[in-house]
Amino acid sequence: MTERTSFITSISTQSSTDIRVPSPLVEIEHEASPKLIVDPPLPESLAQGRVFIQYRTQNLRLLPVFGKGALGVSPRIGHIHITVDDAPWHFIDASGETIVLVGLEPGSHKVLIELADPTHKVITSETVHFTLAAPKQ
Repeated sequence: MTERTSFITSISTQSSTDIRVPSPLVEIEHEASPKLIVDPPLPESLAQGRVFIQYRTQNLRLLPVFGKGALGVSPRIGHIHITVDDAPWHFIDASGETIVLVGLEPGSHKVLIELADPTHKVITSETVHFTLAAPKQ
């Protein structure tokens, strides 16, 4: 068996649920608690005055579905709330894509990322702190 054949065989022994979440077509009994995993901003983008924050969820799918009727959906669904620098308002995202912030002034900042259910009740949260340098002249 060649090295290439061995590699292909080892890949094919993994199931899709080893890599992804369980099928969204089957109800999940006794779902585990939702988790939010947030990475620090990408340093390359910070050096350019942009903030790129990658995140993912576990045991909750991000979808733009809202209201009490969506609370009983399985697998569980929700969205995130994003608050920048303790603003009195936040914005909502259900894409699961990288959070992109531009136009912030140089200096220290923080971003609160909250995982919320379809009724906007916060389940868990993470705060990211970072500093943007002044642009080079």
